[in-house]
Amino acid sequence: MAMLITGMGTATPASHIPQMDAYSAMQQTCCESDEQRRVMEMIYQGSGVKHRGSVLVGAEPDDFIKSDVRDEFFFYEREGDEDRGPTTHERMQQYETHSLPLALRSTTQALKDSGQDPSEITHLVTVSCSGFNSPGFDMGLIEELGLNRNTSRTHVGFMGCHGSFNGLRVAHAYTAADPDAVVLMCSVELCSLHHHYGWTTDKVIANALFADGSGAVICRSTPNVDKQPAYKLVKSGSYLMPDTQFAMSWRIGDHGFEMTLSQKVPALIEQHLLTWLRPFLAKQGLKMEDIAGWAIHPGGPRILDSCVSALSLSSRDVAPAREILEKHGNMSSSTILFLLDRMRQENINGPVVALGFGPGLTIEAMLLEAGNR
Repeated sequence: MAMLITGMGTATPASHIPQMDAYSAMQQTCCESDEQRRVMEMIYQGSGVKHRGSVLVGAEPDDFIKSDVRDEFFFYEREGDEDRGPTTHERMQQYETHSLPLALRSTTQALKDSGQDPSEITHLVTVSCSGFNSPGFDMGLIEELGLNRNTSRTHVGFMGCHGSFNGLRVAHAYTAADPDAVVLMCSVELCSLHHHYGWTTDKVIANALFADGSGAVICRSTPNVDKQPAYKLVKSGSYLMPDTQFAMSWRIGDHGFEMTLSQKVPALIEQHLLTWLRPFLAKQGLKMEDIAGWAIHPGGPRILDSCVSALSLSSRDVAPAREILEKHGNMSSSTILFLLDRMRQENINGPVVALGFGPGLTIEAMLLEAGNR
């Protein structure tokens, strides 16, 4: 049974920082030489990102960091080789402060978009890989939105950029099991809290890409009266590439969560993607040429390039993904919800394939239907 996505909502922090302003501010936390500063500048320029939201940015871009007023700003100029920035405990305090307000904005928008009465929500699925606290933003949503106190809660945590794929899979299971289920799924990611101090190339790349955002959807098995659903989720799939555990990881460190990212990731995606995706589609009676739209998580420009090459796509196929990356950065699991919401403007009529990649190295896919078919 297909699951209907009847409403969508997204939210970013009130303030954004231009990408090269972020470089100017944060190079003092990472670089120890002019050569490192030149390399970091090239990484930031080549990231495909022009602006990023952060809950830590104040009214002006240079509020992101100050070297002379350490007690007033979360990030500060590095004070020596052993300085790794704020502790994980301090970063999680920021997560607890900022996650719920951002989640409320995206969920309120999704409820409005769907015309859904909050009191009718039966299940709440939350997704995040950038923070933990309990009671968490899931309970906060119940309190602030006025959801029923019998609402079932499920949290999908620490899965990486494809976390919302798994959150939607959980929602799909709920609606398939109970035709009366109405599921609110909300992803919140505050990736800017995990800015890495010191020089490690893959972590500097992560610093250049990741941002904060929240996305939410309303899911049910039956449509709202007189309202066309945004999408129908038909099928989801997952593939763990062999011998790729080295390629990407996401671990909890003493000074934030730490990403490792091999330069081989794009080549591995190009090697494995088509050979797995083609039979996945065939089981649904589809060929590659039947796909009307592609929602590919913009993990970075090279990830998109590898998908274009592997699947023989056009630049137009990934233009919305590049637009999201440019305007917002990589918001981890929330990003795919921004992209699907953006693609509603394309008036696609037919099958849509959504793809995401994460630690493992894993491929996550969703087959959706858009339009009036």
